[in-house]
Amino acid sequence: MAVTVRIPTPLRKFTGDQSDVEVQGETVGEAIDNLEAQHAGIKEHMVDESGAIRRFVNVYVNEEDIRFLDGPDTSVKDGDQVTIVPAIAGGCSF
Repeated sequence: MAVTVRIPTPLRKFTGDQSDVEVQGETVGEAIDNLEAQHAGIKEHMVDESGAIRRFVNVYVNEEDIRFLDGPDTSVKDGDQVTIVPAIAGGCSF
């Protein structure tokens, strides 16, 4: 299945500044593995040492948070959009 992965700005250095990358996969986990195969180094910023998606990285399939679906085992189908959204922290104090 070909899915489009939306790449956030901080990770675009791994994709040659591409904001959208097409990869194959039947699950989110497979899509992430194939994203790594095409763009080495990106996966370590998305998953921890055990292979779990880092808690500060949100992943959506067609606007559905995979944490409320089947996590990395969430199925994807041809034409789906997988969006990676890193949590943003910081700001100024008042």
